[in-house]
Amino acid sequence: MKNFILFSLILFTLSSTAQTLRKRTTLLMGGRFDISLVAKDSLRAEQNIDSVIAEISRIERLISDWKADSQVSEVNRNAGIRPVKVDAEVFALTERAIALSKATKGAFDISFAAMDKIWKFDGSMTKMPSAEAIKRSVQKVGYQNIILNKGNSTIFLKLKGMKIGFGALGEGYAADKCRAMMLARGVNAGIVNASGDMSTWGKQPDGTDWSIGITNPMKEDTLLAIVPLKNGAVVTSGSYRKFVEFNGKRYAHIINPATGYPATGLISVTIFGPSAEVANGLSTSIMVLGKQAGQLFIQKYPAYSYIMITDKGTVISSKDLHLNLHSTNR
Repeated sequence: MKNFILFSLILFTLSSTAQTLRKRTTLLMGGRFDISLVAKDSLRAEQNIDSVIAEISRIERLISDWKADSQVSEVNRNAGIRPVKVDAEVFALTERAIALSKATKGAFDISFAAMDKIWKFDGSMTKMPSAEAIKRSVQKVGYQNIILNKGNSTIFLKLKGMKIGFGALGEGYAADKCRAMMLARGVNAGIVNASGDMSTWGKQPDGTDWSIGITNPMKEDTLLAIVPLKNGAVVTSGSYRKFVEFNGKRYAHIINPATGYPATGLISVTIFGPSAEVANGLSTSIMVLGKQAGQLFIQKYPAYSYIMITDKGTVISSKDLHLNLHSTNR
């Protein structure tokens, strides 16, 4: 889960009269988008927000697997039947998702959408699913069975019943695309917050950095840290609200697509870096990989930093963040 509640955007009082900050909230891609843009006047800012919403809607029509007429839905409908030609944009996003799937050895998997929903995190589960049921739940999951043909720009899912889905990765991609579009238009500051996948650039009208407060998952009415954001992205994956416990062990609602078992050991992973799309993939992967394997894995991505919180409340962060972290005591 990547959750916008984990972030509190810190907006300071705006004393500058040279620029104005406009904000709008809307529901797109199955989640909440908070768009904040700085412009010379309110009309221009509102027009640019309209453009951001139009761009997110365009991406949604391409990649949302719950929209029957999207290209991704067409790929899923033809699983085990035939390759489907897609736009270069969809093909490239799929390529990157498969590359991350390979890099994590399946801890992240673009074909997770085919997983059977046998774990319930609404309080209704009274016992663990059987090992056989867990194994069956991931039978149609496996990025190795996705065939890409770059020359033809086609995607083919080898197994009947396979599905791909971009989920939050797509939201991060949309946030990055909107940032790039606004910068190209000369909009020098703003934030696109896609349900917690935050892509930022520039500064607030008073010249201060954008800042976020990261919620303490052990005590949600307090902040763990306040972090300035400078032309980058931040994403949190967390499981502190959705989990089950059996025999004294805590199982997160983020499922390992390679095994079908829920992630254990971490309750929150926050990633900082240039791209919200990449940061989302890393945060989800590290939740599954766990503390030690996650720390080793992120070393392959030197442009990205992290804050991890274990289910015991221990906080581990990248040295380059230089954070003054508050206690996670309950």
